[in-house]
Amino acid sequence: MQTNSNLHSFDEIMDAQFGKLGTEERENFNREAEAYCIGQILLEARKQEKITQEALAKQIGTNKSYISKIENGLVDPSASLFLR
Repeated sequence: MQTNSNLHSFDEIMDAQFGKLGTEERENFNREAEAYCIGQILLEARKQEKITQEALAKQIGTNKSYISKIENGLVDPSASLFLR
């Protein structure tokens, strides 16, 4: 049986692109990926409730710009923000 040397495991690809688990590069990637996912969850929930970024910001005591940054994965919101 012939094997394809171009096939790699997901872990190998992640290690090559973002560093091995535990490295600073991989941890940075994981934080950015998590921030993106949280942003997408917030965006979908806000759209489902049919409210604007501005309305949500007012309800939780922040500003529209901060909501936008969360939804775009640029900031990692605190847990207290979600409790509000």
